[in-house]
Amino acid sequence: MNSRPIWFKSSYSDSEGSNCLEAALDWREPTPRAIHIRDSKLGPQGPTFTAAAPAWNAFLAHARTA
Repeated sequence: MNSRPIWFKSSYSDSEGSNCLEAALDWREPTPRAIHIRDSKLGPQGPTFTAAAPAWNAFLAHARTA
């Protein structure tokens, strides 16, 4: 089994390439246990931010109300 995250570009990133956010999910079936975020312009060696799934869900719920 491959333990490396599979990164995907956020649907909210712009098409010009200037604001590119990528995310990867760390799965523990049936739901992700963590979400990894990085700036695609910095490449794979750039820093990442990791949030536990419950914390990320709380952030998204708050962001939707703002």
